[in-house]
Amino acid sequence: MTTKILVTYSSQTGSTADIAETIGEILSDNGAQVEVRLMHNVKDLSSYNAIVIGSAIQSAKWLPEALQFIEIHKEILAQKPVAIFSVCMTLAMKNGEKYKHNISDWLNPVRKLVKPVSEEIFAGVLNIGQIESFIQRIKFRISVAVGVWKEGDHRNWEAIEKWANSLNSKFSNTNK
Repeated sequence: MTTKILVTYSSQTGSTADIAETIGEILSDNGAQVEVRLMHNVKDLSSYNAIVIGSAIQSAKWLPEALQFIEIHKEILAQKPVAIFSVCMTLAMKNGEKYKHNISDWLNPVRKLVKPVSEEIFAGVLNIGQIESFIQRIKFRISVAVGVWKEGDHRNWEAIEKWANSLNSKFSNTNK
């Protein structure tokens, strides 16, 4: 029997969407039947054997629509293996990896709603022109000017591929 997996995501500027698409392609290449969909386009989870949920992190938390998605579907998510990924620019900071534990703590509200079989955090893309808030654009421009961040794509595609390749075994080893 082919495993049917949903990869669903919430994205502000497209970085999380690109990661979700890549995860979906890798899961599909590994033999699963995969659908990759924006969260607001997902109404029913009953036909999936496993679910991957991704969200950007802004202001030290998942996007509101991602938390709302999990809250709405928490009963069925409790019956299926779920993996979560987050996309956070803090990892792209100078020495950003040392903040990974702090970033992980930001996921506690998610973990209260769902118990993931696997989770990962990836850096995203900093494109200041895509930031909606004028004040946030100014803050990021100053941060770039003083060397806190560099504008550009900070996604580690090897790490994304490695994590995606690990999911089939984590999903199949879950007794749900």
